[in-house]
Amino acid sequence: MLSKITAIAWKDTIIRFSSKTELLFFLILPIIFIMLLGGAFGGSGSDEDFRILLIVVDEDQSDLSQSLLESLQASGPLRVETQPLAEAEAAFADKEAPALLHIPTGFAESVSASETAVLTLQQQPNNSDAQIAAQAVETAVTTLSRPLTIAQASLQQAEQQQPFANETERVAYLKQGQNLAKTAVANTPTRVLITFPTTAPEDANDYDQAAHGTAGQLITWVFIPLLGTSGLLAFERRYGTLRRLLVAPTGRGTYLSGIITGQFGAALVQMALLVVFGAVVMKVNWGNSPAALAVMLVTFGLASVAFGVMLGTFVKTEGQASNLSIMLGMSMALLGGCWWPLELFPPAVQTAVHILPTTWAMQGLSALTMQGAGLRDILPIAAILCAYAVVFFTIGVIRFRAE
Repeated sequence: MLSKITAIAWKDTIIRFSSKTELLFFLILPIIFIMLLGGAFGGSGSDEDFRILLIVVDEDQSDLSQSLLESLQASGPLRVETQPLAEAEAAFADKEAPALLHIPTGFAESVSASETAVLTLQQQPNNSDAQIAAQAVETAVTTLSRPLTIAQASLQQAEQQQPFANETERVAYLKQGQNLAKTAVANTPTRVLITFPTTAPEDANDYDQAAHGTAGQLITWVFIPLLGTSGLLAFERRYGTLRRLLVAPTGRGTYLSGIITGQFGAALVQMALLVVFGAVVMKVNWGNSPAALAVMLVTFGLASVAFGVMLGTFVKTEGQASNLSIMLGMSMALLGGCWWPLELFPPAVQTAVHILPTTWAMQGLSALTMQGAGLRDILPIAAILCAYAVVFFTIGVIRFRAE
């Protein structure tokens, strides 16, 4: 019996890889999508500064202009760069920045003399980043001018009660008022206080884009070819080889065991290659327990190939098998959280998709790669995948027909 199973498995492997397009699903597409969704082309691990660039030309070079620059730099969305006028205008003309702020000479003197101080802000047309930069500049100017406005109001009240003896006394009073107003503004009571827990919850874990992308695409591109087992059954029925095999001294169990062995063996090789690729290229930590990883991959492979055998008893042609394999594989992988984290789905969907084996497989691999789970932790998930395998295989055996 073992020799028959081996012969059937080898025959199916030859048939499966007789087409060069099989390599597309076996290795090429998985690697491409792992790199795309795993962040290999500029993912979450990048140190690039994504804040909006604001070019500033500071010709005033005063304490007040420096305070304005510090306020702008402290704003969340802006990254401030000071440049000479000619260089800044050239960069703005080349659209290297969405906005250019010009602080002219005499800016601080105009403010101190209670005169109108003009700042020039140039914005790229129809640019949302430029609008955000403008709002940030307006906020910074308002914050900077608030102490001066308070001091000027105090100066007016003081002059109404008793005029100053000379301009020096008036300027000194205004400067003292500005200093007091700055202190008062800085000590303004906080009306909204945001607090964070001092320690993270025990079940909180950092999201790893590379780990999620690699595990999710492994599940996707192993699941689809294993569903394609249904195409082998349709192929055998179309050419009558299935009927001839069963007429020979080869039982139904022997034949199905050969089918499963061949497809499952190829899936193990595929998963091993993708695990190595993830570890070497994507720097994915597959966990601290090789045994736990092996159990997850084996049980997922068994559930998937059993699903393919069951599907093969429903389809009529190879075309139907191919279309259904891709459609079901993609949709079940997507809903199972293999492409995007399951937390992004509505709560009702998160609950409903636990009927899918891909959801449990993704949950198990995520626990290994991002939560440090061990063999004991993933055994319940492995048991669920084994239950899927038993159910699918049982349905396939009951519905199995040679014609």
